[in-house]
Amino acid sequence: MDANYRRLRYVRYADDFLLGFTGSISEAKEIKQDIQNALADTLGLEMSVEKTLITHARTEQARFLGYNIEITYEDNKRAENLNKRSINGQPRLSVPTEVKNEWIRRYTQHGQPHHKKELLDYTDYEIVVIYERELVGLVNYYQLAQNVHSLNKLRWIMMESLVKTLASKHKTRKAEIYKKYVYRPKEGRNGLRVEQLREGQNPLIATFGTRPIRVQKHASNNDVNWQPSRLMKRTELVKRISANKCELCGSTTPPFEVHHVRKMTDLNKKGRKPLWWEEVMSARRRKTLVVCLDCHRKIHNGTYDGIQVK
Repeated sequence: MDANYRRLRYVRYADDFLLGFTGSISEAKEIKQDIQNALADTLGLEMSVEKTLITHARTEQARFLGYNIEITYEDNKRAENLNKRSINGQPRLSVPTEVKNEWIRRYTQHGQPHHKKELLDYTDYEIVVIYERELVGLVNYYQLAQNVHSLNKLRWIMMESLVKTLASKHKTRKAEIYKKYVYRPKEGRNGLRVEQLREGQNPLIATFGTRPIRVQKHASNNDVNWQPSRLMKRTELVKRISANKCELCGSTTPPFEVHHVRKMTDLNKKGRKPLWWEEVMSARRRKTLVVCLDCHRKIHNGTYDGIQVK
């Protein structure tokens, strides 16, 4: 209760930092000005005034590394069996509403889940892996958030989008996809499960949406609960070459060659519209493209006419 008591905490990640200050607003403004002067005089850097904000932690939310951060105060919330307020003064992390809405927009059109036509040329296993990898990556990042369970709405939308994508690929109804791939594990939630058989090897198995989405208060930075996709491994490229099919025009006439680019950024050069074959590689996140000899020559000659992928 000392009127002169002050506390200042500092945390940094890369070039992003957050200060937690117990004190007056006037002193907070002085600290901000001192930081601005130090950056300019010592390091020759200009502080972004628009992004460097002073936020009242009890009434507002600060943004740090994609999380919303606030200090909770609720006098009516009391600990069980104790006449004591249990959450007052505790920091709370949450998933920003804008983040959830942005992810929902990726899988909806006109407010409804929609299929992703750029994935129709993938196998069922690859499609499920892509959806699961995106969902699990997002949930793992926000697993410290108190409201991470709100991502269950996104999970349902992604499930519907995934089923519609598979239904569009096979030209069938959603009910048939659910009937074929529905998976009810002993633990966790109902989801989808796809097996891709391989000759002389164990099948590749991909599941979607079976992991419960709940807050992990003591999660570690090294807590990796999912395996990286195998889509980019060399065995997959060999399999694509062995398919004896051009990934651009669909021709089955040999010979076939592999077109390479040095890096994915070469496919999205500013100032011009990407060519069709570049859009295909960007959509598949691949630096290689198995093509017939005729398409390969047109790509290098700059005369490829953009035959749609079949």
